[in-house]
Amino acid sequence: MKISTILTVTALSSLFAMGAGAEEYQGVLKFNSTASRAEVRAQAVTAAHRTDAYGEAAFAGVAPRLANPLDRTGVRAQAVAIAREGNPYGEVAAAGVAPRGASTTDRRTVQAEARATAARGATEGT
Repeated sequence: MKISTILTVTALSSLFAMGAGAEEYQGVLKFNSTASRAEVRAQAVTAAHRTDAYGEAAFAGVAPRLANPLDRTGVRAQAVAIAREGNPYGEVAAAGVAPRGASTTDRRTVQAEARATAARGATEGT
């Protein structure tokens, strides 16, 4: 039983080995053209300027310009209004923008304190 299996495998592998052959390298293909360089260039320019016969919109032509019912100032005004409403996609979108808090401290006083702290070399939190 083992000998018959070995012989069968050997026969099949030899058949596959005979069928499997690598292609031979043919080298660089040589073209024998009767057209001059100028003729080939003219044909290439003509082909490049033709429409793509196999494209999706080959027969559609150029689409006409759509009429826009909105004017530039109207769109800009809408954009500004939406931007001032806040982030509609934020976590606290319904809360809106926090109002600027009224401070009882004068700006010059805060600047003087900051300069004095910096002169002492102290850092924030110490």
